[in-house]
Amino acid sequence: MGSDGRPTGVELELPDDEDEDGGDFGDSDGGFALFRPESIRIQTESTTVDLLLSRLREGMIDLAPDFQRRAGIWSDRAQSRLIESLLLRIPISTVYMAQDDEDKWAVVDGVQRLTAIARFMEPGLTGLRPLVLRGLDYLRDFNGSSYQNLTGRLKIRLRETQLTVHVLQHGTPEAVKYNVFSRINTGGTPLTPQELRHALVRGPVRTFLADLAKDPAFGEATRWSVSDERMADREMVLRFLAFRESIPARHEEKDFDKFLIDAMHKVNALTDERREQLAREFRVAMRCARDLFGDHAFRKWRGGKRSSPAINKALFETISVELALLDDQERDRLVASREKVIDRFVELMGDWDFDRSISVGTGGPAKIRTRFTYVAGLFRGVAEQ
Repeated sequence: MGSDGRPTGVELELPDDEDEDGGDFGDSDGGFALFRPESIRIQTESTTVDLLLSRLREGMIDLAPDFQRRAGIWSDRAQSRLIESLLLRIPISTVYMAQDDEDKWAVVDGVQRLTAIARFMEPGLTGLRPLVLRGLDYLRDFNGSSYQNLTGRLKIRLRETQLTVHVLQHGTPEAVKYNVFSRINTGGTPLTPQELRHALVRGPVRTFLADLAKDPAFGEATRWSVSDERMADREMVLRFLAFRESIPARHEEKDFDKFLIDAMHKVNALTDERREQLAREFRVAMRCARDLFGDHAFRKWRGGKRSSPAINKALFETISVELALLDDQERDRLVASREKVIDRFVELMGDWDFDRSISVGTGGPAKIRTRFTYVAGLFRGVAEQ
C-alpha cells in the first residue's frame, strides 16, 4: 500500500531489526548518514499571497505540475474551503520550500494549498480550469462565485493575506533536505519518498523517469502491476538507473535515500546520448526478464512455488541491472536455458543470506553487495555453460 492506502503493486520492504536502535541518524546499513545540525539552514519568511503569486508568475516557484496530477488534486470543495479560510482570515498551515542556486523555490509541503489559491485567483498559472467556490460552510452567499465576482475589498484581502513560509536554503546538503522534509511531511496526504525526490530535484530526470515508467517494455515485464498514482513506477526506474550508473558489487553508501537523490542529479548531468543508451538497456532488460520469468518476473518464490503477486524492489533492481550488463549472446543463452535459470532462482530463494538481502533492510550496503553478487554469478554461470 502507498501512503494513501492504495495498492502500489510493489512488495513492502521491511526495516532491518538489527538497525532499529540506530535512529534516523544512525550509522547502520540502510540508515541515514550522519550530518551536523549546523548544516540545516532554514529561513522563515512572512509573505503575502500576492508575492507568492508574483513568484509563480515569474517561474520562481516550482509547483511541479506533473506531481500535482499524481498526488491527487484536492476536490473543488476542499479548495473552496481553503479560500473561505483566507477570506475569514483563519490562519492556514505553514508552507515549506526548498531553494535552488537560482533562488527558485520548489514546493515540498503546500502544493495543494498554493494550487488552490492560484487556481482561484490566477488559474492560468496552474493550467487548470478556474475554481468556482462551492460547499462553503460560513460564506454561503459566495457559493458559485469566481474570483472575478468578488468585491475589490475581498480581492485585496486575499492578496494581502500573510502566509508563513519556511525555506530550506540553497547549500543545505541534499541528504539533509530529504531528511528534514521527511520529518515535516506528515500532514494531509504525505508525499511518498519518490514524490519528495521529485519535488526536490528539477531537470530532465523528471521526464526521463516518467517516459521509461510508461514504456510498454516495463509494463509487460511487470504485468502492468506497478501503480503510477504515487510514483511507485518511477522509483522502480530510478533504482535501475542508480545501480546501472554505479558498481553494486562495491556499494558503500549507507544512506539509500541519498543514493537515489544523487542518482537523479547524475541523470540530469548525463548527455542525451547516454540517457538514450540507458533507455535502450532498460528496455532490453525488461524484455529479457519477461522472456525468462514470464508473469512472475521480479517476484519471489517460496518452497519452489510462486509466493507473491507483488514486485520485489530488490529483485527488480538486481535482475534488471544484471541483465542489462550482459551482451545479446549471453541473454539469448539465458532465455534458451530459462528452465535452468528458474530452477537456480528457486534454489537461491532458499539461501538465508540471499533471502535477507531482498527482504529486510534491503538498502544496506552489505545486502546490496550480497544480492548483486549472487544474481550476477547465477546469470553468468548459466550463460557460460
